Amino acid sequence: MNELTSFCPDYHRAVELIGRRWTGAILRALLTDVKRFNDLAAAVPGLSDRMLAERLKELETEGVVVRRVFPETPVRVEYRLTEKGRALESVVRAVAGWAESWAKAGSKRAANSQHVSPESGSTSESNQVRPAIIGTQSAAQRGQKSAI
Repeated sequence: MNELTSFCPDYHRAVELIGRRWTGAILRALLTDVKRFNDLAAAVPGLSDRMLAERLKELETEGVVVRRVFPETPVRVEYRLTEKGRALESVVRAVAGWAESWAKAGSKRAANSQHVSPESGSTSESNQVRPAIIGTQSAAQRGQKSAI
């Protein structure tokens, strides 16, 4: 693995692709050998057909998924991970492991660390969660008004 730098365009592009909403869940389903469109839709609760089709097209364009049409009646379409897509298995497993270890605990800690003042009903500034991305500043840190 290369030494980490503050920015890497290849890393950024990869994270933008696999970090899109629903893409991780679709990849996880494909890794479990779910192949057909309706089976993928059923495997990921809350995912619309339109969004599934859009994400599969993006993954196909990037060479992560291959779409195969079987000229039967009715036509059968299957999606499979390419070698490039299968190479993401370790990434999906690593994120799944992290989520099992930290995501639930982190959500509970963040909720518990928020202190609401009884007088104002507002959250104490000293206990608010800070941005965790290295090299970013909040609007307040830059002396600008927040767009919220």
